[in-house]
Amino acid sequence: MQHAFLTVDLGFGDAGKGSVVDFLARAHAAHTVVRYNGGPQAAHRVVTGDVPPHEHVFSQFGSGTLAGADTHLSRFMLIDPPAMEAEAAHLCALGVADPFRRTTIDGGALVITPFARAINRLRELARGAGRHGSCGVGVGEAVADHLRHGDRVLFARDLAHPRAVAEKLRFLRAAALEKLGELRPLLPEGETTERELEPLLDPAWVDWLVERYADFSRCARVVPGDYLAEILRRPGAVVFEGAQGVLLDEWRGFHPHTTWSTTTLANADRLLAEAGYAGRVTRIGITRAYATRHGAGPFVSEDAGLTRALPDARNGDSPWQRGFRVGWLDLVLLRYALEVVGGLDELAVTCLDRLAALPDLQVCRRYACDGQMLDRLEPAPGPDLAHQERLTGLLARCCPVLERVADAEELPDLLAAELGVAVGLVSRGPAAADKRVLGGEVRASA
Repeated sequence: MQHAFLTVDLGFGDAGKGSVVDFLARAHAAHTVVRYNGGPQAAHRVVTGDVPPHEHVFSQFGSGTLAGADTHLSRFMLIDPPAMEAEAAHLCALGVADPFRRTTIDGGALVITPFARAINRLRELARGAGRHGSCGVGVGEAVADHLRHGDRVLFARDLAHPRAVAEKLRFLRAAALEKLGELRPLLPEGETTERELEPLLDPAWVDWLVERYADFSRCARVVPGDYLAEILRRPGAVVFEGAQGVLLDEWRGFHPHTTWSTTTLANADRLLAEAGYAGRVTRIGITRAYATRHGAGPFVSEDAGLTRALPDARNGDSPWQRGFRVGWLDLVLLRYALEVVGGLDELAVTCLDRLAALPDLQVCRRYACDGQMLDRLEPAPGPDLAHQERLTGLLARCCPVLERVADAEELPDLLAAELGVAVGLVSRGPAAADKRVLGGEVRASA
C-alpha cells in the first residue's frame, strides 16, 4: 500500500514540522521524506528518545533521517552545497552512516551561491529600519536570478561539470556586482557590510567555489526529474516536508514580509500529479498551541509577556531574522491559512506542554479593526501582491480580541470546532514519544 503524508505549517514557520515529520516517519516506517519547497533556511529540530537524546536541526536533509528514512530534494528545493556538507558531518557524528548515500537531489534544484547570499544580506542592510525580514541565506536572490536569467543560473545538475560551473559563477558574480551598484550608496559602514562584500569583490571566490562544488558532486546523488515517480511507486509511506509557513507564502503571505517560495501544498500536489501517484494521501496542517513569528512583519496577537515566558530552545535573536516573537493562538490567521491551503484532513498541534505553567491562557478569536469586529481575512482569488499589501496594512491596524481558555488540553477540541478540521496528533514535547495520536487517518494507517 502507498500512503503519502503531506505536511504544511499553518503559521509563520517554527510550528514543529521537524518533530512531526520525524514522528510520522517512525510511526509509519516511511521509506522517504520528500522536501517540496524552501532550502537551507529551514531549521527543523528533531530530538530522539535515546539516552542521552540525539538532537539535530534539519536544514537540507529530510527530518525523517534519524528515523531511518531516505531524503529526496525535489526541484522546488534550493541547495547550498558547503552548508549541506556541514550538516552531513553532524549527522555522521550522530551515527548516520553516509547521509549522502541515502539522499537524492533533483538535477533541477537551484544552487544558492555566496554571491546570492551576500546580496541578500546587503539588501537587508540597505533597508535600514525598514527591513522586510530574512533568514539571510540567499534564497530570494537565487530565485530572482532564475526568474530573470533562466538557465544561465546554477543548478544541481551542473555541479559535476567544472567548466560550466565556472562560466555560470562568473556570470552570477557579474550579475551580483550589478545589483551591488544600486545598493552601495545605501549601505551602512562597518564590519558587517565589509564582510558581506568580500565574496563579491574578490574574484578568487569563483575558483574556490568550482573546487568545492566539484567535491560536492562526487558525493551527492543528483538524479533526473522523473526519479521521484520511481520513489512514489515503492510500497509504503512517504512524508512530504515543507519549509517555513503558509503565512510567509510568496503569493499568499503578507507582502513584503514574505519568502520567495510557495509554502502551501501546491508544490507537493504538483509533484504527486506529475508522478501519476494513485495512492492514499493525507494532508496534515501543523500549528503550535500558540502563535510565533521570527523577525519583521505584522503579528496581531503578539504579547511581550508571552515572548518572555516562552523562550524557544533553538530560536532567538539572529543578525538577519532578528527577534523571535510569541503571541496567543490566532484563529483568524489559522482560518486564513486553511482557506489558502485548500483543505486538510487533519491538524497536528504541537508545544501543548509549553502552556501548562501559564496562569492565564488565552486565544484570539477575532480582531477589532477600524471600529468593527473581524474574524476572517479575505484571500485573493489568485496571485495579487497588491491585495496582500492591503492585508498587511489591515493587520497593522488590528488589535486582538482575546478570550480565556481554562486549560491547554481544551485547545485541540476548540481548534477542531472553530476550524472544522479534526486534530489527529498532539505533541507535548520534542521527541516522538511525546506525541499522541487522537484518531483519523494517522492512526488508521499505523
